[in-house]
Amino acid sequence: MYLAPKVYQVNSVLRPVAINELDALNRSDVYKLPPADALAKVGAQLESYEARMGFFRANPALFETFQQPGRSLEQSFEAFNRNAVNLVLPDPKRSGSLNNYIRLEMDYPKGVDGVAILNGLVAYAIEQQRNQVAADFKVIVNNRLDELKGKVDAARANYETNKASKIARLLEADKVKRADLQDELTALRLQMKMQRISRLAELDEAIAIAKSIGIKHPTTPSAMGADASSGSRQVMRTEVTNQEIPLYFMGTEALDAERAALVRRTNDDFTNSRVTEIGKELRMLEVNREVEVLNSRKDEDIFLRDVEPLWAEEARLHGLNIDMSTLKLVTVDRPAQEPLEPIKPKKALIIALSLVAGLMLGVLVALIQHFVQVRRQNGPFSVLDERRMPHQ
Repeated sequence: MYLAPKVYQVNSVLRPVAINELDALNRSDVYKLPPADALAKVGAQLESYEARMGFFRANPALFETFQQPGRSLEQSFEAFNRNAVNLVLPDPKRSGSLNNYIRLEMDYPKGVDGVAILNGLVAYAIEQQRNQVAADFKVIVNNRLDELKGKVDAARANYETNKASKIARLLEADKVKRADLQDELTALRLQMKMQRISRLAELDEAIAIAKSIGIKHPTTPSAMGADASSGSRQVMRTEVTNQEIPLYFMGTEALDAERAALVRRTNDDFTNSRVTEIGKELRMLEVNREVEVLNSRKDEDIFLRDVEPLWAEEARLHGLNIDMSTLKLVTVDRPAQEPLEPIKPKKALIIALSLVAGLMLGVLVALIQHFVQVRRQNGPFSVLDERRMPHQ
């Protein structure tokens, strides 16, 4: 009992933190971590081979007892990890907040600082999980920012495409309208030229008729009849008729004057008001003010559609200021403490077993001695009797 190596045991209990400890993280709408999930994540870290190995490597002074000559670092770690630390989970059949905990037990021989190892392992696992949460949070935020940037870039590209398309449509419409006006102006000028040529032909014919009948000054058919009958008397008459008076009644003087004016004319545009209107419209088509305004925009982002919520979310994500270094994931309900006595060897059990074994051994020895003594006392006579029996 006194030569058996002493084995000690320490344990630590972890429980979920209060909701307010994770409120800032959960209210960020980026990373949801209920207290129960945080406890489970820390438990996974404590059970992780990688986390235990990292703690083993980071604290070689605590594990000098487990390091032996001829063993690699991994082999020494296996000697510690195989049976030293045990993770105890609550019974899944039982429910309720009181049943939500994690207990770690560590058995270690004398000479090993088990309290420092277990408490250090718990702190290391919590810190590793805190760093993992911080890294996950950062990745999620960056991914969302990239997603928002992609949506804004898509909206900007869509705006540029729509703007270029609108400008192209406006310029194309102006070009078509300009061509239509030019065609109309050409047609109008040709029409007016033909009308002038037609008018000259009418005037030539009227002049010839007027000369043939001797009409030099403007007159009317009734005036010509009255003049012929009244001699030289001057009479003023008013004639009302719904019939057009032939052109030659204008007389040769007026007809020659009109013909001379038409021959001298080089441009007929002033004779048609539509030409002026066309000129006005062509002048207005030289510069498209809407295109000019579209091209002169400086800050075009303010014209993007449906991006205000994206910018608001982007500003919110940039404004998130959660101190991950102070993030509390679990509550160490009971840290490891120095044990009062070893769990092995168990003195009372050994003494009890020794007494029972001694008693049984004493009884066995007494029985053996008793049977040996009886055999010695009765042995020779029983042999002589057996030899004599056949002769009788």
